[in-house]
Amino acid sequence: MFDLAGQSFDPFDTAGVKAIVFLFVSTDCPISNRYAPEIRRVKEKFARAGVRLWLVYADPDTSADAIKKHLHDYQLPPEALRDPQHGLVRLSQAHVTPEAAVFLPGRQLVYHGRIDNRYADLGKERPEATQHDLEDVLEAVVHGKPVPYPTARAVGCYISDVK
Repeated sequence: MFDLAGQSFDPFDTAGVKAIVFLFVSTDCPISNRYAPEIRRVKEKFARAGVRLWLVYADPDTSADAIKKHLHDYQLPPEALRDPQHGLVRLSQAHVTPEAAVFLPGRQLVYHGRIDNRYADLGKERPEATQHDLEDVLEAVVHGKPVPYPTARAVGCYISDVK
C-alpha cells in the first residue's frame, strides 16, 4: 500500500483504534461515486469513536493526481491509499467498488461487503437504503458487541485483477 505521495504505508499501524475501515472506491465507477455523501456521513459519525477510515484505490493505472482530483471533486475524506498490487484487496476479500472491509486491531477481518442496500443489483437502485450494513457493524464494534453479520454482497464495479 502507498500513500498519495508514493510512500509505502501500513494503515494497520495505528494505536488506540477500535476498528479500521477500508472503503474500496474508484474514480470512474458511478455507483462508487454515488456513495460520496454516505462515506462522508459514516466517517463523521464514527471518527470520534475510534474508527479509522481509509479510502482505497485499487486500480494500478489511477495516478495520485487523479485520486486527489477525485477526493476534491466528490468532497471525500482525504485519507486515501493506493493499492496497485492488491494486497489490501486480497486481505479484505474485496471484489467491487464500493465495498467496505472492517478490521479489528491485529488485522482481524470482521466484515466485508456492501455499505448499505441501496443497490439491489446492477441497474436496480432503491430511492434510499433500508439497511445500513457498514453502520450496523461499526455500531456493534464501538459498543463492544458481536458483529451482526460477517459479509453482505456488494454491488458495484468490478476490481480488475492485477496484470
